[in-house]
Amino acid sequence: MDTEIPAGGVVVVIDVIRAFTTAAVAFERGVAEIACAPSVEVGRSLRRLYPDRLLVGETGGLKPADFDFGNSPSEMSMAQLAGRRLIQATSNGTLGLARCRAPAALLAVSARNVGATARWIASNHADTPCTLVCTGRTAEDWACARYLGGLLDGSAPVRADLVTGIMEGAAEHARRYARLPASERVDLSTDLHFCCDVDRSAFAMVGEVRNDHVVLARVPC
Repeated sequence: MDTEIPAGGVVVVIDVIRAFTTAAVAFERGVAEIACAPSVEVGRSLRRLYPDRLLVGETGGLKPADFDFGNSPSEMSMAQLAGRRLIQATSNGTLGLARCRAPAALLAVSARNVGATARWIASNHADTPCTLVCTGRTAEDWACARYLGGLLDGSAPVRADLVTGIMEGAAEHARRYARLPASERVDLSTDLHFCCDVDRSAFAMVGEVRNDHVVLARVPC
């Protein structure tokens, strides 16, 4: 996520474990829009402005005490969300969106909606330069970037390779969490199958840049 993001192109921000998998499941559950904040502090400020919105996210991978939900697709899958608006704040994914200030188009992607994202780009910006931004340093985001890049250039990437990359990334996360005190560890076990469910969501998540956040909308593809 340290790379410079050029203005004027299509920017796709990738976070498989777990921000944009969580967002995709929320849209599947009927959420109207998601305001993606670059920090929990901005998320809380947005909540004060819009108290009817649900606050979703994490710090250090764990749900802050004043948030309605953690950064968990499993939690989203069981929530009553039809017609609701969310505010999401995460350490990597939503922060990555906020770094993109002047794109021709801005999208959020996980494995869950990678095919729809490729179709949206091909239909709307086929001739526009495209930058893929991995928000983490673990294997799952890079695997998703390779898979999406293959879809965009027509090289027919292998779905099993993407799932393998996600599992490798999950193992990297697990090794890192194992070194932390028990109170700071994150259990990904209930979320992982959502993260590996390639192309479950037949929509792109298209962002609109606001002053201090990005609003995601669900666009069927």
